[in-house]
Amino acid sequence: MIRGRATWSTRGLVEVSKEEIAKLVQGFEKQDILTSSGVTLAGNRYIYLSGTDRVIRAKLGKVGVHCMKTQQAVVVSLYEDPIQPQQAASVVEKLGDYLVSCGY
Repeated sequence: MIRGRATWSTRGLVEVSKEEIAKLVQGFEKQDILTSSGVTLAGNRYIYLSGTDRVIRAKLGKVGVHCMKTQQAVVVSLYEDPIQPQQAASVVEKLGDYLVSCGY
């Protein structure tokens, strides 16, 4: 169940709808949803690249998305050149692992 959303961004407020978050969360378990329609965040549709039950990767042009599900949250990172996908993955997954270790 999605009760609310907290959106932090170094680029200012990012408006992600409740429906977009719900589809993203559902996509962790049913990735075929994302393979057919992509990942939509703040009205932008990103091409789904790959994922697991804990991580989702997507891209649109020079902007990439790396998401990680914890016990109570989803960490979503939008990055673009010169940041490399591996760099974004490392930061997001370390933050996600930290949140899991704290019970989130």
